[in-house]
Amino acid sequence: MKLCKPLNKYFDHTILKPYASSADIDKVIDECIRYDFRMIAINSVQVRYCKERLKGTDVHVGAAIGFPLGQTTIETKVFETRKAIEDGSDEIDYVVNLTEVKNGNWNIVEREMKAIVDVCKEQGIISKVIFENCYLNQREIIALAQIARIVGPDYIKTSTGFGTGGATVEDVRLMKEFAGNNVKVKAAGGIRDLTSALAMIEAGATRIGSSAGCAIMDEYKGSDQGLEVVDTY
Repeated sequence: MKLCKPLNKYFDHTILKPYASSADIDKVIDECIRYDFRMIAINSVQVRYCKERLKGTDVHVGAAIGFPLGQTTIETKVFETRKAIEDGSDEIDYVVNLTEVKNGNWNIVEREMKAIVDVCKEQGIISKVIFENCYLNQREIIALAQIARIVGPDYIKTSTGFGTGGATVEDVRLMKEFAGNNVKVKAAGGIRDLTSALAMIEAGATRIGSSAGCAIMDEYKGSDQGLEVVDTY
């Protein structure tokens, strides 16, 4: 199987539990450094601390915005985005307003996406749009992907990991098909082993959000799985 970068650089290592202690966060930071993951995914209140701890490393700090429900106003999400960037966030993962998606208010959904993505583009920050596919039908996933194709976030993402379901290979393929070549796909939610992670990558994902990144990398190192990096990240 061919990869576009080393396997560890696919992973956004996640610590988003609302009851995570400082020791829990430190442990995940240390794991990010040890495995040289692409990003630590955290709630925005921890951005400053993680940025300081990760200074001098190649690991990005990623803030979750409107997390995990997406049920705040556009203005609130934009403020939260700006504050996270000010605090040192390198990447933003925000949750769409699922009520407006279910209502078919696509103009509001697009306006929200553009407002947040524009802030990220102004600041040179990577933007990711979380769909939460477990609550959506195929038509809604396609519509969101088509809006993303117009607005141009860096990534669209399957799930928060807090919903009733996580990433599926079928959803990754669908999102990639309708978002186009300029928008990448992040698979997240329920990816806990090497087989699942590689299936998502083969389907078109170029980021994997998981709290099991260490176990997956250990499994890979102990396997005979041959992975060829064809284009370094």
